Amino acid sequence: MWVDGKEVLASSGKTFSVQNPKNEEVIAQVAEGDAADVDHAVAVAQRAFQQWGQASAESRGHIMARVAEILRRRLDEFIDIEVEQTGRARREMAAQLARLPEWYDYFGALARTHEDTVPPFGGQFLNYTRRVPLGVVGHITPWNHPLLILTKKVAPSLAAGNTMVVKPSELAPLTPLLLGEVMREAGVPDGVYNVVPGFGAGAGAALTTHPGIRKIDLTGGTETGKTVASLAGRNLTRFAGELGGKASVVTFPDISPRAVVSAVMFASFVATGQTCVQGARLLVHRSIHDEVVNELVTRTQALRLGDPQDLKTQVGPLISERQRAVVEKYVRIGIEEGATLAAGGRRPEGAPYERGYWYLPTIFTDVRNDMRIAQEEIFGPVVCVLPFDDEDEAVALANGTEFGLAASVWTSDVRRAHRVAHQIEAGIVWINDHHRIDPASPWGGFKMSGIGRENGIAAYHDYTQIQNVIVNLSKEPFDWFSDDGEAKRYS
Repeated sequence: MWVDGKEVLASSGKTFSVQNPKNEEVIAQVAEGDAADVDHAVAVAQRAFQQWGQASAESRGHIMARVAEILRRRLDEFIDIEVEQTGRARREMAAQLARLPEWYDYFGALARTHEDTVPPFGGQFLNYTRRVPLGVVGHITPWNHPLLILTKKVAPSLAAGNTMVVKPSELAPLTPLLLGEVMREAGVPDGVYNVVPGFGAGAGAALTTHPGIRKIDLTGGTETGKTVASLAGRNLTRFAGELGGKASVVTFPDISPRAVVSAVMFASFVATGQTCVQGARLLVHRSIHDEVVNELVTRTQALRLGDPQDLKTQVGPLISERQRAVVEKYVRIGIEEGATLAAGGRRPEGAPYERGYWYLPTIFTDVRNDMRIAQEEIFGPVVCVLPFDDEDEAVALANGTEFGLAASVWTSDVRRAHRVAHQIEAGIVWINDHHRIDPASPWGGFKMSGIGRENGIAAYHDYTQIQNVIVNLSKEPFDWFSDDGEAKRYS
């Protein structure tokens, strides 16, 4: 674990194994934290808050700029470990992690430049507000983007003056632990950033229910989010959750079929489909449907699976046997529901795929919107193709799930692009693109896809609380209970 600026063992002495999903080899033994370890880490973070919470925004900004600088210097090391623990193709992971320093630069600058307010107030009063940190916050992070999603939480909470306890996924805890070294080298005081690896029923539940935690920020499945929000609510702990998704890629006929296929390949198969904004639903105009499907099947079958560390590899393995079993279950469901399996739908054969959690990118056609494969989050390389006849039907289909995290609209008609985007019930809508993110751009969902926002000023505000200070500037004496016969001002 990483607690109080150093590596420590779990109080129980227990450890768990971390596997490389490409071949099932154990790459690390990690301390398994429990409620006692969480309690200790929270106490450490509370002590550290007395210093960090009072530090000037300027000093926090300087330190965060150093975090960004060190991350850039150690980038290759982090990429190596991210690829090993997640199985994600290096060409993708390198591109993703190269952007992480931007979050520390952005939020460090935001802390230094953010202005408080002076709301109007009648009479001779000065009325101003202050944004002050919450205290100790808890981050519960997933395995699919271990460092990116963690960074989206750590950077704004750190900039706002909070201290934290992180519970990373047991499948990919290595880079969150390694980030502790970066924090220490950058000058973040000991105890500000703490990591307690473990399992949901142990460390996760303890963090969620701890009375010393002022906010829980979770990225995970919708059902997990509901449970965590309910538990946190018992202590009136703030909750933010970036939860499930079932993103639609809405493609109109003024985009060439070739461009449509390129769009959906990027949206759907990045990270082997293991991302909450995966383009799981291709909504394609009926006039180009057949041509798009033929091209999509051909290109999907040609994707290169292989060693994730090889820059030529386009698709890596799934994260675990459990996740592959989920994908296989939904492929069976799709076939039983009457959808047509147009590509994939099985494990690859031969070397080197005898070991590891490999699965071929999969395409279903003849899909109805009421099918489970079109409605439920699979979190794997499975795409459902649904045709539509007009714009209204496209919007209805895009909104026809319980989720509302993200969607993309593909058209060369600028009026249609904005018109459709404004009708889609999703927190993020890309036009003629997908999977794009920036530290200044709010990220979060509608409906069952979550509560709150990552990134931007909204995230910074969500890691603060407002203190209102009202100053009486009048020189006149005031005695509410005097019998001078004059009217008194109460409000």
